[in-house]
Amino acid sequence: MFANRRALLRTAALATAVATAAALAACGTDDNDGATTPVTADQVQSALEAGGSITVWAWEPTLKQVVTSFQAKYPKVKVNLVNAGTGNDQYTALQNAIAAGSGVPDVAQIEYYALPQFALGKSLTDLSSLGAGALDGTFTPGPWSSVKVAGGTFGLPMDSGPMALFYNKEVFDKHQLAVPTTWEEYVAAARKLHAADPKAYITNDTGDAGFTTSLIWQAGGKPFSVDGTKVKLDLADQGSTTFAGTWQQLISDKLVAPVGSWSDGWYKGLGDGTIATLVIGAWMPANLESGVPAGKGKWRVAPMPQWTAGGTAAAENGGSSLAIPKAGAHNALAYGFLKYATAGDGVKIRIDNGAFPATNAELKSEAFLNKEFPYFGGQKANEVFAQSAADVVKGWSYLPFQVYANSVFNDTVGKAYVSGTSLADGLKAWQEAAAKYGKDQGFTVD
Repeated sequence: MFANRRALLRTAALATAVATAAALAACGTDDNDGATTPVTADQVQSALEAGGSITVWAWEPTLKQVVTSFQAKYPKVKVNLVNAGTGNDQYTALQNAIAAGSGVPDVAQIEYYALPQFALGKSLTDLSSLGAGALDGTFTPGPWSSVKVAGGTFGLPMDSGPMALFYNKEVFDKHQLAVPTTWEEYVAAARKLHAADPKAYITNDTGDAGFTTSLIWQAGGKPFSVDGTKVKLDLADQGSTTFAGTWQQLISDKLVAPVGSWSDGWYKGLGDGTIATLVIGAWMPANLESGVPAGKGKWRVAPMPQWTAGGTAAAENGGSSLAIPKAGAHNALAYGFLKYATAGDGVKIRIDNGAFPATNAELKSEAFLNKEFPYFGGQKANEVFAQSAADVVKGWSYLPFQVYANSVFNDTVGKAYVSGTSLADGLKAWQEAAAKYGKDQGFTVD
């Protein structure tokens, strides 16, 4: 399964490289390719009332209900919702359509980590020309900063993934484990649990780029910085070193289950108590409810463990935007759908169907904060998630070729999980591989 996933990532990365190189070639020129005349809110409204047809590529399930509601409100608009694949499958299809010059959707779902690669590849419309600036303050800081690339806004946040500690209270009570508030306490709990029950682990981990970068983010690391075509990589910075030093203890002492996330073994471990915690995004509850029904009433949610006692730092894990490909022909209509889905009536529809919002208003609403989750024993879990969203460390950046970088994570950092390679050495190898690719694409990499 994981080998196939790496192959898909590489395919997407290679396909996107063509657009990235084209963007670099255009730097420093008076390039007006795809330039658009600013569109007013009245023009967007007029386009919605006049009607037409748009195609939306997305895999996120709650958009089905959003489309139904949107078409009821604007009966002259037809939305063709297409699942062109999940994540990298869609990115490959999207880049192929862009390269071919046909079949490009009017709207595409693009995850935050992948957005810079498409934006700098000049494949997306800068939504500033469509009035996105008016949405300042609408979204939480993490997602809003994630859709901004090189001074432009290339997507509207659809959801967010502020992280929290999900833990099996039944297992914790059985082994008299205190809920860890620091990563040091987390490692101690891992030792105590595994000593008491050698079949039980504090968590699972076989190496995951998104999880690793999220923990480096929370630790205050800024290993990736971008200034135009100048890229700096430093996976030995303070945050990266802090993460590697702590997580190495769990790997070296075999305190994490060698089970891949989203596998049958993972779901089984979450259900039978042999995987006792997850540190993951706030979008996880719906997945637990559907995938781990045996855990109902046993699990709870707490803030992320901290790198420094008494801290409140959090990070994002996952999340997607809705973007408008530059080759799309119905920008005003497409932007009307984007606003409806991400900042309009579509937000409540998506929340009611299990999505986690990226909007400040919803995160602060009494109804949202007071929602009780039967799966978590009646806990008001959104209070934890909302606070995490507010505490996300500012200043994080992804690489303009993060899709490729993530594709070689298991070939570099991943070796620390299956050999004598240390996490620190794995991060160094990952940096070297990513830097070589960036230079090959024409970036100046330090």
